[in-house]
Amino acid sequence: MNMIMKMFFVLTGCLALASVAPGAEENKPAPKKKAAPAHAAQGSQHAVAPTAHPTGHPAQHAQHAVVPAGHPAQHAQHAVVPAGHPAQHAQHAITPAANARLQTQHNVSTAPSRGASHGQSNAQRFQARHFNLATKPNPAIASARFRANNQIQGSRNWQGQHYQAFRAYRSQWHDRGWWGSHYNRIILIGGGYYYWDGGYWYPAWGYNPGYSYYPYDGPIYAYNDLPPDQVVANVQTALQEQGYYHGEVDGLLGPLTRAAIADYQRDHGLYITSAVDEPTLASLGMA
Repeated sequence: MNMIMKMFFVLTGCLALASVAPGAEENKPAPKKKAAPAHAAQGSQHAVAPTAHPTGHPAQHAQHAVVPAGHPAQHAQHAVVPAGHPAQHAQHAITPAANARLQTQHNVSTAPSRGASHGQSNAQRFQARHFNLATKPNPAIASARFRANNQIQGSRNWQGQHYQAFRAYRSQWHDRGWWGSHYNRIILIGGGYYYWDGGYWYPAWGYNPGYSYYPYDGPIYAYNDLPPDQVVANVQTALQEQGYYHGEVDGLLGPLTRAAIADYQRDHGLYITSAVDEPTLASLGMA
């Protein structure tokens, strides 16, 4: 009897525990969710903006826009604002048009300056000078020989009024009386007599047969109303300063001087007259 009663109480207790267990499971508090790592949230706040910003991209990414490739380093601190970005974030940016102007200014400021060197025109006006020159022929430079009606070779191809004197030149031999009756300015320079006509000096062949030394038979442009030897000396000096002439400043239009003139004329797109003409002197800053 006692055994039966014990088994009854055991069964009754098991049934009671079975009925209570589901309720206890339902009243058990839900487990807490695992918090996201702190550094993940920070990373989302400082997310890197895409390389190319489309129109309407969030404004916070326009503060540090990347300078397009090819822009000078000095302009990198002022990035160009892409189209569609809010204007309030453009306080440290420039527009594409302004950036182009800055680029142009940079190119101009860094362009190399051009000085008066070989192959370049003299940027400054040449100041005429007076030279103490010899008054007799130079044995090292031969005189031209007189040839009646001699023309300047190639002059027919030199177009323009500045070359008319060269195209029209013809060598003439006359005595003192004839020259004196036709021209009122006749001077003795370095062993030869020259007459002045229409802004040029010419050899006065025959004025005095004992003084017929002419290194060049042709017109010499009367620059600054100077006599022919002073004109040539100033041309020699101007060419010397630009690296073309390396001889003596003697006022004689000899072979070395004429070669230097020809080189200068060739480099500057002038007619190669190998003579003292007005366009060449203008290019040298002497006109």
